[in-house]
Formats: sequence, structure tokens, C-alpha cells
Amino acid sequence: MTQHVQGAQVVARIALLLRLVGRNPAGTPLAEIVRDSGLTRPTVHRLLSSLAAEGLLDHDAVRRTWHYGPEVFVMGTVAAARYPIEELARPSLVRLAEETGESAFLSIRRGAETVCLLREEGSFPIRSFVLHEGVRFPLGVASAGLAILAYLPDTEVDALLGDTVSADTDADAFAARWGPQHSPASIRANLERTRETGYAVNPGLILEGSWGMGAAIFDRSGRPGWALSLTGIEPRFKPERQKVLGQLLLDEASRITQTLQRPPIN
Repeated sequence: MTQHVQGAQVVARIALLLRLVGRNPAGTPLAEIVRDSGLTRPTVHRLLSSLAAEGLLDHDAVRRTWHYGPEVFVMGTVAAARYPIEELARPSLVRLAEETGESAFLSIRRGAETVCLLREEGSFPIRSFVLHEGVRFPLGVASAGLAILAYLPDTEVDALLGDTVSADTDADAFAARWGPQHSPASIRANLERTRETGYAVNPGLILEGSWGMGAAIFDRSGRPGWALSLTGIEPRFKPERQKVLGQLLLDEASRITQTLQRPPIN
């Protein structure tokens, strides 16, 4: 029993480190991984080195950053065939980017977080770089997470908002990381607005001047599992344009949802 617990703990730590490394495509420094993992520096370095020896990670000795290794690429390529959402979403991202000029994204829910999977650049020359492939946010912090969280059952929302606070041990620590604008009360108010319109709006809550909007995509059981979003600078998201952008997001999200909910062909 003790060995089982220890083994599970090691697996959990490895999974956590892999997620932390994958947050930044440009590479993640050791100090940041140590800080966000809550593990000691020797433990983190030992586990990262072991993962690198297996090809799951790479270490850039010049920049002193850690990156996903070739084995992760191979695993992702094999797994992609089981999750066709990217293939279904790409045309919608292209249409959104072309029609709006903004950057369009697909994000997936993973537990209490969203992970950005795909990005399609728009034609407008000034862009927001808060969102990129691989970046993770707690549910309720970015527009994609708000769009998903708004359509989960109330009991699940209550549990997730509680976890969101406790993940950093207390509300003060969470506010220090994401700002007081992401208090549970503020998130709940944004969820209400999202339910009224159908789409979420992030009015520069992560980075001042960088706005986002999102709409949820639902799986066959009717649960929100993904979201489409648009990001850009504040002047591009005036109230009158929000309605236009919101409807475009809802239309494309509905298109993907309908495809996902079709009965499988035998």
C-alpha cells in the first residue's frame, strides 16, 4: 500500500511538471517550475532530468529553459486521431479570423483549467499575445474558461470556484496571481452576464487593454468541453461590436457542436 501511494505521488508530480513545462512554447526556466510546482529544487531537477533521459523533455543549456521533447510529439500525433476536434474547429477559426481580423482560438477544458490548442491569426496588425498554444488558465480567468464555466451545473461551479481559491491555498494568494478582479464574486458576476448573452467577455482582466470573447462548444452529452475565442486590443471590442463578434462566435460554436453531437456512423 505504501509503495502504491508513493508511486501515485511520483506520477502526479511528473504530470504536474509536464503541464508546467508546456505552458510556454518558448521554454520554461527551472526557477519558474520550482515556484509553481511547490516542490524542492533538487526534486524538480531530478524529475526533469529523468524525463529528458526518456525523450519526454529537452533542456536548452544556453537559455536554461525546459521544453517538450520528441516523445511528447510522437504521443500527441498518435493521440490526435482519437480527438478530431482540431480538424472540426480549424475551418471555424479561419472564418472567425477572416471575418473579424482578430486572432481566433480553440481551447479545451482539462479539469479546473482551459488549455489553448489552436490559434489562427487575423489581419489586424496589432495583436494580443496573452493567449497562445499550450497556455493554461483556471476556469473563469479567461473568456474561454468563462464560457465553459457558465454552462456547468451550479454544484460543479461552486466546487470549481472553491478549488480555484484553494489551489493557491487561499484567496489572497490567488488574487496575487490573477488580481482581485478574479475573486469568486467577480467571476460569478461575469458568469451571469455570460449566461444572459450566451458568450463571455474578458474586458482586459488578465492584461490591461487586452480583451477577449468566448463561446462554449458542447459534447454529445451536452456538457461544455471546449470554447472558441477571439482576442485583441480594447478599441476593437466596443459594446456595439461585441454583439457582432459574440454572434459570430456563437454561430461557429454551434456549428461545431452540431457536428460533434451527430450520431456516430457505424
